[in-house]
Amino acid sequence: MPIPLRRTLAALAVLAALTATGCAGRSDQGATGADPGCPAGQQCGSATPVAPGPSGGADPAARAAELVGRLTDEDMVGQVLMPYAYGNSATKVTAGSAAGNKALAGVDTPAEMIAKYRLGGLILVGFSADDPTGKNQVTTNVDNPAQVHELTGGLQAAGAQLPAGAAPLLIGTDQEFGVVTRIGTGVTVLPSAMAFGAAADPALTESAWQAAGTELAALGINVDFAPDADVLGAHSTVIGSRSFGDDPKATSAQVAAAVRGLQGAGVAATLKHFPGHGHTAADSHDNLPVLTQDRAALDAGDLPPFTAGIAAGAGLVMSGHLDVTAIDPGTSATFSHKVLTDLLRGELGFKGVVVSDGMNMAPAEVYPPGEAAVRAINAGNDLLLMPPNVTQAYDGLLAAVRAGTLPRTRLVEAATRVLTLKFTLAGRTAPAMSTLDSAAHREAARRVATASVTALRGTCAEAAVRGPVTVTASNGREKTAAALASALTAAGVQVVPQGGTVVHLVGYGDAAADLNATAGVTVAMDTPYLLESAKSPVLLATYSSSTVSMAALADVLAGKARPTGHSPVPVTGLSRGSCTA
Repeated sequence: MPIPLRRTLAALAVLAALTATGCAGRSDQGATGADPGCPAGQQCGSATPVAPGPSGGADPAARAAELVGRLTDEDMVGQVLMPYAYGNSATKVTAGSAAGNKALAGVDTPAEMIAKYRLGGLILVGFSADDPTGKNQVTTNVDNPAQVHELTGGLQAAGAQLPAGAAPLLIGTDQEFGVVTRIGTGVTVLPSAMAFGAAADPALTESAWQAAGTELAALGINVDFAPDADVLGAHSTVIGSRSFGDDPKATSAQVAAAVRGLQGAGVAATLKHFPGHGHTAADSHDNLPVLTQDRAALDAGDLPPFTAGIAAGAGLVMSGHLDVTAIDPGTSATFSHKVLTDLLRGELGFKGVVVSDGMNMAPAEVYPPGEAAVRAINAGNDLLLMPPNVTQAYDGLLAAVRAGTLPRTRLVEAATRVLTLKFTLAGRTAPAMSTLDSAAHREAARRVATASVTALRGTCAEAAVRGPVTVTASNGREKTAAALASALTAAGVQVVPQGGTVVHLVGYGDAAADLNATAGVTVAMDTPYLLESAKSPVLLATYSSSTVSMAALADVLAGKARPTGHSPVPVTGLSRGSCTA
């Protein structure tokens, strides 16, 4: 069952009383955000963590409201921050990681960062070569599952010492699968969202995402910044295969299924990038994309998957760095009260945590870190991801509360939502590490990958090759080509260095020059748009270069499976699926 967040803020009615009576915990510390002379890595200002009070029962919202009533301003400001940190361990880092943390937050280790700023959470970062989000990932915390498990345990130990330590730290990552996959070894790696869209079976989607969520929970990760709820516009290359497809109704079903799967495993799901990044020409890592749709088009084409994900109980919605001209022209949604409060809260009725996209992305860095943090919280964000300078963001928020430019009621509201989510996630026993990459989870991924393979040109019979195969690939895809060759051999197909039927692989970022004119079969491992230019008699799409997708492709080429997927996006001049079951 989904995490029951629909009643997340049932207790927020007490917030006005809390702030009116001063129970929000004003302190007399300086505006620097830390006690004078407080040593790095030590908790100051509150001697011991706040234990659950009399209302610490089963209701997360009531527990959160009661706890917030006893926190200081410093504590609440920390709860709305979720930075990254340098280092693969909470307490032991290299000299280079310590230098990175010094520049970011004036501390040496992730644990010291949590303690000094009373943080609500931390995001684990890392990226692969094809990752379009790598532009703001300046470090990595991910080496292997054992390391991640040890890291998250150390982070939680640091968080438990905070005044808000009765609630677990939020530890998140971007495990979307496809081109955005933070943890890629030792775990079950699912195909991309677009592959799920091609398989078009929400039951398979829910099962696969529950398997993925179980493994994240085993690693100590309780927030996944997925699924991507963006509906893809024509030939969009910004979101690409991170989207389930171009149809709002079909995408809505996929998003809701992914939410149910993740949250059924005890991991909070995040709908992104609100109110929709799928129709943009610009990348919000570099510029502020402009959404030119009128309100009717936004309602019909972009918002339905968010509405469906909210109805499924999604714990978080991520605000996009997007200029929504139909609602608040000239203002990024990150800083727009009309988008986040009036639309998302008011019209769509979202009650959970609104989390910003990375505050170290170009559209958010138009303001200094402190000012940007204040603007984002005032607009309606409850949790700020990846501030480019933790010290400045923290100090800016604290100073604004004291000056009245950030109303205390808004800070109390945000901190209460964050803590409500934390208490909702608390108390579950983590799955055993042995669940990672288990046979049952691999089978869930395999079923999706097999159902997703699509023939955009060629019949079912023509997709099965005759005789030996030569695998070629665009530059830099040797590892994927080798994975396909190995899978073909296992499926009984002879693979030769040259002279066989050429099966050519293309993927993320490739162009017409990367095609092979001699290929009998061309395979798109990302969006299928490039197949418009391919001359091969057989055109297939896997939408993903994962090992499980290559195994599914090998079964199709060996004639052991039929490519019955349906392309979630139209490709000019080609069928959306020329092979049916």
